[in-house]
Amino acid sequence: MVYHPPSGARDLLPLDVAQKYWIEARLEEVFQGWGYHQIITSTVERLETLMAGGAIEPSAVIQFQNATGQSLGLRPELTASIARAAVTRMAEVCYPQRLSYVANVFRHDPKGSQGGQQEYYQAGVELLGTAGMMADTEVVLLLLACLNNLQLTGTDVLLGDAGLTRSLLEIFPNDLKGAVRDAITRLDRVQLETLSLSPELLERALLLMDLRGAPKTVLQRVSQLDLSDQQQAIVHGLKTLIEILPAATEAPKVTLDLSLIQPFDYYTGIIFKVVADTPQGRQVVGQGGRYDNLLGVFHPQLQSYPGIGFMLNIDSLHQALLPTSHLPDRIPPSDWLVVAQTPAAAAATFNYAQRIREGGSQARVELHLDAAATPEVIRELARTREIAHIAWVSEDGTPQVETVN
Repeated sequence: MVYHPPSGARDLLPLDVAQKYWIEARLEEVFQGWGYHQIITSTVERLETLMAGGAIEPSAVIQFQNATGQSLGLRPELTASIARAAVTRMAEVCYPQRLSYVANVFRHDPKGSQGGQQEYYQAGVELLGTAGMMADTEVVLLLLACLNNLQLTGTDVLLGDAGLTRSLLEIFPNDLKGAVRDAITRLDRVQLETLSLSPELLERALLLMDLRGAPKTVLQRVSQLDLSDQQQAIVHGLKTLIEILPAATEAPKVTLDLSLIQPFDYYTGIIFKVVADTPQGRQVVGQGGRYDNLLGVFHPQLQSYPGIGFMLNIDSLHQALLPTSHLPDRIPPSDWLVVAQTPAAAAATFNYAQRIREGGSQARVELHLDAAATPEVIRELARTREIAHIAWVSEDGTPQVETVN
């Protein structure tokens, strides 16, 4: 019988892990540099917690019951868990709270993308308890800094505003609003033209679909619409943010896309999506936005706190970085191979290896375990595994150090 991982699961071998850690280390370096502190939440959540934000379809959650019959689920994302922890466990903290995470998530994908994969790795941040243009700009700049620190090229950041786009859809009849929204989400011009819309409404729908491109051009076009005071304030905020971005960083290409609509009403303000080149074609490697109603869902008095954040998909970033020379192409070799010259030198050999490890050099040290191997075999093993030094340890603990050529 041949044993395989269950459907949707996979193993990460040492080189996969080294490359995954390379990505995570560079993201965490940026998170820490911007004052974000790591939080770890439960892998298992109550099903009502995962459903509370309205962002997750029940069919996407891997569900089960505990011994008492309580419905539980494996977290399909981190935002709801962090919101729950912030409201219930961090009620007395000083806001704003800057939180980051690196974690695995689990999700049924009915479309079967990535070979039916159900376990994913994500890294991201949540900025809780503050609203306004400054907070939005911080998170967008942090996102761009992460992409730059990964040296990721061929990357586009699509920037929109859920509140503005949602308000621009209000002119459509209620019975057609969902269909218009779906067509704009999919950029499906043909579907729009088949709907029972007046010429004026069809023109507006096609305009909304085309509100994407160079930020200044899009802002100029949307400013020509008959906007309410609230809509004008949102546009002004977007203009201010866009003006800051080029001066603050050598950013990936930023496209303002007011046709960017999420399929759920999770976000309330600015939203963004990161798209990158991979060997499998263009893929979404990250997304996020402002959600000002989520934390109130978990508060006993329904008191709301603003929030904004993003997540980056480690698996997709890995695919995007594979064609580059940035990722490690091998697992790190050991620095030392410590060998007992005789069976009686075993204790001294373990002690000497430990002295090297405690020497402050963070050296990788491994012991040779085959007492029957000849020195020639041991040297060849060291060369094959690219180990730099061999220490031949005698019974009294005296080492003979040899550099491997």
